[in-house]
Amino acid sequence: MASQKITVDAIVLAASGAGDVSARAMFGEYALYCDGKLVVLICDDQLFVKPSAAARRLAGAVQEAPPYVGAKPSLLIPQEQWQDGAWLSALVKASADELPVPKPRKKKVIVR
Repeated sequence: MASQKITVDAIVLAASGAGDVSARAMFGEYALYCDGKLVVLICDDQLFVKPSAAARRLAGAVQEAPPYVGAKPSLLIPQEQWQDGAWLSALVKASADELPVPKPRKKKVIVR
């Protein structure tokens, strides 16, 4: 089941205090970026945060589960927790701060 756009919009709004937060559709699901770093996956209307030491401390005792088949486990944040915008912003910011900066993409050269 694909995530609903209304759920994604609510999560982006709640996490907006973390910095430059945006979401991109990916295969019927969504990826949430904070300051250019992929931090959250939204799959089946569930919120999965990339695990980091800071995110684990802030999230507390939450379940870890893969967001989709074959993925590495992420922190599965219950809906009642991610509705708290200040808390979610802190969680997203803390995780983003510990993640590496993405490598620049190489431009494709078209030969004619």
